[in-house]
Amino acid sequence: MKKVALSILLCLAVGVCAFGEDKMFSVYTDKNAPNNHFIPSGWMGDYGDLNFNDQATDEVASGSTSIKIGYSGKRSQGHGWTGIYWQSAANNWGSRQTGYDLTGFNKLVFKAKGKEGGEVITKVKIGGITTNAIGELLPYPDSLDKSYGPIKLTNQWEEYAINLTGEDLSYVNGGFCIVFESAQAKKDQTVYLDDMAFTYDSNLKEDVLRTNFPFYVYADTSSLDNHFVPSGWMPATAARDLKVDIAAKDNPLSGDTSIRIEYRNNSGTRWAGIYWQNPPNNWGTIPGAGFDLRGATKLTFWARGEKGGEVINEFKMGGISSGEYIDSDSASVGPIQLTKEWRKYEIDLRGKDLSYVIGGFAWATNIDVNDPAGVVFYLDEIKYEK
Repeated sequence: MKKVALSILLCLAVGVCAFGEDKMFSVYTDKNAPNNHFIPSGWMGDYGDLNFNDQATDEVASGSTSIKIGYSGKRSQGHGWTGIYWQSAANNWGSRQTGYDLTGFNKLVFKAKGKEGGEVITKVKIGGITTNAIGELLPYPDSLDKSYGPIKLTNQWEEYAINLTGEDLSYVNGGFCIVFESAQAKKDQTVYLDDMAFTYDSNLKEDVLRTNFPFYVYADTSSLDNHFVPSGWMPATAARDLKVDIAAKDNPLSGDTSIRIEYRNNSGTRWAGIYWQNPPNNWGTIPGAGFDLRGATKLTFWARGEKGGEVINEFKMGGISSGEYIDSDSASVGPIQLTKEWRKYEIDLRGKDLSYVIGGFAWATNIDVNDPAGVVFYLDEIKYEK
């Protein structure tokens, strides 16, 4: 493990300036700057949707270059999200001991802007490289997993700061990570990053985590209040049976859009459903991903059928129970026969353990209780309330 901030000599050797408020450990200052640490090698999800240039000169916050990232949102690999990890060694996903000990730092700062304004970064992370694809702990996991976002950018450079007070920075392999989701981002958006560094601020105090209610699963397709992603399609044949439009404009309850779901029994499986998950495709294998929703007493949502009479066997929250990091509880309502008009429904959460929620919302139905030709129904305003 590399040790930093231990002495003046080591400061000179690795580029850590450990002198009170001036202490800094750079992720990126300029292309090929000698004090840069971490490598943008960990491409994830729909990596084909990304265009990356870490020596851009058309927009610069300071120095001579910045990082320019284009994101198309085309779902090239079918995930609906993508991201890049800056790693302590190229493509190190926790198999090699190359991380930094950044004990003594308590903040990460970076500057960002959009090309036009309104571009969305879904999440920025520090750490979080802890388990492999099947949930097994890696040989050399990050000692923290801290997230910040979503962020809606302006067309001017602005500085953002992530409070790391109280976090364990003794081993940092994933020094910086940026994530985009197609449901939130502007299509073909371009964002710029610059001056990314770990620093120290003596005035910072540890974050007090609070959940503000209402806590939305879905408000509108581009809303930054949205949490969870409709990624958990069930069963394995569901891609043949389902069509989902999270930006349907035909008669939304509120705002500009609602969710349109079309179910046809093309595969012959005779049932289908979708989980809204955090993060996408998390079936309980990712540590620290659950939201603490204690304080909520109900989950409310609005639904309508295209014709009326459509039957949804179950609407549900929680209940993902197959992995190591599972939902803390579950609750459901149903079966429900929908009307052609919008109607509000409620799942009672009183007495439920909501301390760790990765499956924020779900529905399931089957063809036997519906029109054999299939059904179309709509959802809107899905939220947890006190």
